[in-house]
Amino acid sequence: MAGTRAAIRYAKAVLSLALSEKRAEAVDKDMKAIASTIAKSDELSSMLNNAVVKSDTKKTALLAIFPKLNSITTGLFDVLISNKRIDILNDVAVNYSTLFDAHNGKETAQVTTAVPLTAALESKVLAKVKELTNKKVELENIVDESIIGGFILRVGDKQYDASISNNLNKLKREFTLN
Repeated sequence: MAGTRAAIRYAKAVLSLALSEKRAEAVDKDMKAIASTIAKSDELSSMLNNAVVKSDTKKTALLAIFPKLNSITTGLFDVLISNKRIDILNDVAVNYSTLFDAHNGKETAQVTTAVPLTAALESKVLAKVKELTNKKVELENIVDESIIGGFILRVGDKQYDASISNNLNKLKREFTLN
């Protein structure tokens, strides 16, 4: 919990600096690359979280993995290392991207379906979500066969569950109560 709060504070500070220097979009690209790489690499994640590995080694590894980063992003590495918080780099990167999107009025909607969305259905869902939120919305499709059919839509802190499994569970509850 404390790590998450700290990550949000670092992300806000980096966003503020990047906005003031008009490099927020370039830093966002860096942060997305960092978050994606750490998520895909268990070795990198383990190295960043390992207290035995020296800070200099971590910084050298990060600069070798990400050679073309913005100076603001490399400055973040220095700040996190000097504060002994390099282990929250992934959380900072994810939070930065979320804050950057919110700053630009953009939101990510998650649509969970039993099968992958078709292009036609995706455009319909995007239109409906945009109508409801009045924001630029990016769709993230999650395929989960356990919902049987229908969909689950999450936008921000709101969720609409129109899945077959949810309807079956409602019926089950009604029959067990009677």
